[in-house]
Amino acid sequence: MSAMGYVDGFVVAVPAANKDSYLKLAAKVAPLFREFGATRVVECWGDDVPDGKVTDFRGAVKATEDEIVVFSWIEYPSKEVRDAAVQKMMSDPRMKEMGESMPFDGKRMIFGGFAPILDA
Repeated sequence: MSAMGYVDGFVVAVPAANKDSYLKLAAKVAPLFREFGATRVVECWGDDVPDGKVTDFRGAVKATEDEIVVFSWIEYPSKEVRDAAVQKMMSDPRMKEMGESMPFDGKRMIFGGFAPILDA
């Protein structure tokens, strides 16, 4: 494993009207990710997300006119720590409780794990 750790990335469409609800949920979840081993949790509200000619962020999550694209990532010290964190999250009742009141359509979220190859 690289010394650069491991990153989980997420893109989701959030109704603009739900920005405060989304931020509140993210602020409640971030400490849990940290408890489970994450070293950093970043949430970014779309500000300059252009329409593409072939594909783009909005299309990837099927964002509607009233939705904003949110780009997020969670950093871990290693893939092993991330894998263990995912197992803990799946079984933690606090995560399940928060998942029941998501201010966005979770079925349209895209996500994946990434091994950094450059950190400049």
